[in-house]
Amino acid sequence: MDGHDAENTKQSTADMTAFVQNLLQQMQSRFQTMSESIISKIDEMGNRIDELEQSINDLRAEMGQEGSASPSAPLKTREEPKSAEDS
Repeated sequence: MDGHDAENTKQSTADMTAFVQNLLQQMQSRFQTMSESIISKIDEMGNRIDELEQSINDLRAEMGQEGSASPSAPLKTREEPKSAEDS
């Protein structure tokens, strides 16, 4: 009986080891997928910020061409988005 119990213990230990290794591999795969997704979204956000900055610079240049004599015009432009976001 001792030999049989030792085999069961060894098999149980091997099964548990395989289970834990499989679980760790699954977790690593999921974290890798999440990491790639987060990096992708950060890159996309960076691109959007770059586009927004370019649009702002274009608007500033356009405002400067239309009438640079009025310094209050850019202030009104800046205030409008704030009030739109608050509502």
